[in-house]
Amino acid sequence: MPRPTRRTVLTATAATAALLSLPTRAYAAQAAQRYRWRNAVIGGTGFVTGVLFHPTTPGLAYARTDIGGAYRWDADTARWTPLIDHLGWDDWNLLGVEAMAVDPAHPDRLYLALGTYAQPWAGNGAVLRSEDRGTTWQRTDLPVRLGANEDGRGTGERLLVDPRDSDTLWLGTRHDGLLKSTDRGATWGRDTGFPPAPNAAGQGVTLLVAAGRALYAGWADAAGTAPHLYRTTDGTTWQPVPGQPTGAATQVPIRAAYDRHTRELYLTYANAPGPNGQTDGGVHKLDLTTGTWTDVTPAVPQGTDTFGYGGLAVAACRPGTVVVSTNNRWAAVDTLYRTTDGGRSWVSLKDTAVLDVSETPYLKWGADRPKFGWWIQAVAVDPYDPEHVLYGTGATLYGTRDLRNWAPRVRGLEETSVRQLISPPTGEAHLISANGDIGVLYHDRLTASPARGMAADPVFGTATGLAQAAAKPSYVVRTGWGDHGNGAFSTDGGRTWSPFRAQPALAKDAPGPIAVGADGSVLLWTFVHGDGTTYPAHRSADGGATWAEAATFPQGATPVADPVEPGTFYAYDTTTGTLYAGTDGGRTFAARAGGLPSGDSQFQLVAAPGRRGDLWLSTKGNGLYRSTDSGATFAEVAGVRAAYTLGFGKAAPGAGYPAIYLVGVTDTITAVYRSDDEAKTWIRINDDAHQWGWTGQAVTGDPRVHGRVYLATNGRGIQYGEPV
Repeated sequence: MPRPTRRTVLTATAATAALLSLPTRAYAAQAAQRYRWRNAVIGGTGFVTGVLFHPTTPGLAYARTDIGGAYRWDADTARWTPLIDHLGWDDWNLLGVEAMAVDPAHPDRLYLALGTYAQPWAGNGAVLRSEDRGTTWQRTDLPVRLGANEDGRGTGERLLVDPRDSDTLWLGTRHDGLLKSTDRGATWGRDTGFPPAPNAAGQGVTLLVAAGRALYAGWADAAGTAPHLYRTTDGTTWQPVPGQPTGAATQVPIRAAYDRHTRELYLTYANAPGPNGQTDGGVHKLDLTTGTWTDVTPAVPQGTDTFGYGGLAVAACRPGTVVVSTNNRWAAVDTLYRTTDGGRSWVSLKDTAVLDVSETPYLKWGADRPKFGWWIQAVAVDPYDPEHVLYGTGATLYGTRDLRNWAPRVRGLEETSVRQLISPPTGEAHLISANGDIGVLYHDRLTASPARGMAADPVFGTATGLAQAAAKPSYVVRTGWGDHGNGAFSTDGGRTWSPFRAQPALAKDAPGPIAVGADGSVLLWTFVHGDGTTYPAHRSADGGATWAEAATFPQGATPVADPVEPGTFYAYDTTTGTLYAGTDGGRTFAARAGGLPSGDSQFQLVAAPGRRGDLWLSTKGNGLYRSTDSGATFAEVAGVRAAYTLGFGKAAPGAGYPAIYLVGVTDTITAVYRSDDEAKTWIRINDDAHQWGWTGQAVTGDPRVHGRVYLATNGRGIQYGEPV
């Protein structure tokens, strides 16, 4: 099982900040042609950071993710419903959900605190509030940043409805202290009575929980013996809780839960906020009647494992029944511990668990059996059924109703960060995808998670390259981050794979994009380290058995193969705004057109299928350019104000050119567009309810079905649309 590498499509650079902080635009009119949008089913694949059952309404639950929005559970259909797909390009930073809250007295009310990054280049957070369980929303923009995809994202909840007054809400922030609202989240101000000083580099408030008539707040910034838990009984003054645990292992309060029957407050602790980096921790409880603290950490056999504690939930209908999770335990793998006697004794639920992942086979990670999980910081127990337990991992959400048989509960919940898409012109699969964390997937059915799971031999974590030979579609190659090889090829259209017989030394630490010539005879592989450092590209003319440096290829550029000329490759040097081409099988490259937009490594060059030298260049806010002479000259495409990614699909009936799909701006909004007349006119094909935040990575049409389009998102999986 590869350790997850979190999705980092968005980088903290000035260029990225400028790109992703475009001015807010008015929405365009309804598309000229209605589309039905659905997920190509994978199932989960991302970090579920929180799960929350409504305490007084049976069957009502919510889930939050670090980059993929929030969901509501529909008990009748046993599916999750996405709640914030309406957030568009300008709100890309709000797809990460820092915290959520429900109102016990008003079951239809739901609150979300949104903000993916708290870095200076990201925008401020926002609070969404709903009176109909997330069907419609009102929004308040905050003056602070939140960090749903940063360290500590599995703590919480940081958002709380005051049980004494439904109009009062509390929001713990990372760097700006404790916020308070007295008008149901419409306006917010800092609670000056909260004593810890905000720290621009710290974790701040990690959790808020109500216990009886008191509110408790976890604090993570101070080290050593400083207080990490504060309490208020009047909503105005806060004091450190007496007698609380001290020491390095309790430096960060992760989760808290209150057993109202026994009047005991339980907390999990770790020596780091997680999900990575925890090596120690514990479980403690506070008797609110006596003020006595008790260490109830499960007795774990001694070994080489180090870990902290994360998830925590009490069974509301069974006193003394509590479930906690270990976190960042890699040798023995994380588990859930359950007690029915208030922590005097614990049972590891992993030890008797039977995992059925037949619905999402990728969870086997290329092995024979799935793992119980990792990054477990979200645990929930149904308040009406103590054996109905859910827990989130770095890739899925597991559930049980008998504490023994577990299966993913992720229908409708799709959080993949998608990097590249191929829709083959022939074969059983209509879609092959390269993804963050879960490598390459082969979809022979769009309505089911790929039966073959992740591409194996080798298994990749995050894929970095995917290419198909245009004139030989049975030949596909892929690259990525893997422990046992970084490149592989398929001779059956992506169904099965074999590793390259050899790979350049650079591949292990800097695997980058790859291209394959039209007839499959030449491979061209580039190398880019995670920190952005680039290295010389390499070529192979024997299927990856041997490699030689392509010295004149522009270092760090993405190679593109001509779909007709087997030995011709192109590359766009974004540092100089120059198109390079080579016609001798990737041995040498020379500059052609120059003076084009430069300065952004995410500019994309695409070759139109079935046409020699027909190149399209997306240059973000600089527009769209086209060359019909193999890159010798380019002309700007009229009517496209911005172009982020572009792809092709089957031509419309009677049309002589493939349908073009664009994520960009042709009118007033960044949206998904289709052109059936060679980019002369465009129609918007998504709508205001289907925007999914940032969608600038990849788009492609289906070469066999006119109008069908596949869209890569950064946290909402693969969306595919069809005309209705």
